[in-house]
Amino acid sequence: MAVDLLGGDDAPAVVVDGALRAVRTDPDLHLLLVGPTEVADGLIGALAPEQRARVTVRPVRTAVGMADDPTAARAESTVRAAVNAVRDGFADALVSAGSTGATVTAAALGLGRWTGVRRPALVATLPAVAGPVVLLDVGGTLEPRPATLARHAVLGAAYAAVAHAVTAPRVGLLSVGTEAGKGDRLRRAADPVLAAVPLPCGARYVGLVEGYDVSLGARADVVVTDGFTGNVLLKAIEGAYAMAGGPPASGGAPRAAALLGVAGTVVVCHGAARPDDVASGIALAAHLWRRGATDTVAALLNGMPHDLAPDRTDTEVAP
Repeated sequence: MAVDLLGGDDAPAVVVDGALRAVRTDPDLHLLLVGPTEVADGLIGALAPEQRARVTVRPVRTAVGMADDPTAARAESTVRAAVNAVRDGFADALVSAGSTGATVTAAALGLGRWTGVRRPALVATLPAVAGPVVLLDVGGTLEPRPATLARHAVLGAAYAAVAHAVTAPRVGLLSVGTEAGKGDRLRRAADPVLAAVPLPCGARYVGLVEGYDVSLGARADVVVTDGFTGNVLLKAIEGAYAMAGGPPASGGAPRAAALLGVAGTVVVCHGAARPDDVASGIALAAHLWRRGATDTVAALLNGMPHDLAPDRTDTEVAP
């Protein structure tokens, strides 16, 4: 796993702590630390001798700041170097808690997009009363068109089946009501498009769903929305757990999301991630790689029609 040591609000300390936890928890995990040598050496020095053998370093001193334009990922930086490590076969996956826009841009440009996917999606899995709910997009594409939401429905259905073994996933479109015609212009236009698009893994479109369906999970296993709304919803759920005294025993709102639509395993952690969140992000990347999730979802997508019109509106992914 290539780990961006300089990504995140409290990097590198939080990332180092999270990486330490990940190595100590998973005896089969190997890390490629991408960042300043002195930072990596501090992490390696805290490990037992047998654990140190599972850690290597790629020295890079430049990071993309959280407030920087996503196109800054084109220049030499820790996130670009981590992407290149995956592209060149030196790492199986990458994890970064840095700028979402920069990470998505670096991954899309460095690894390439899947056939039929112009706008990658960040997908998070939330604990719900009836079982896990896959929510996408949570920050990759802020202003999609209906065709992009339809393509993300395909991605979400395949991801739910492959990563979480959900049988015949139910896919819903997030709106302000369940009746046909509810919602803004995007939702009203996207509803019939999602209803018509073929879905993989026996999935079916169940129509419009509301915010509480994300927490209950009774109507949908996959909830599709734009990246702006999804990101706000995810952080609102995090805040609700904090007010309630903590997440449920089954797990809290994730501070890590998988990036779907690029030719590699990429996990983006919350910029405000704590050490356990970084460790969970590394564990998620390892889980997805071990299941061959990226290749399997891509193969499922290749079996679907690619005739949806591409979305060319604004997005965090630079063209």
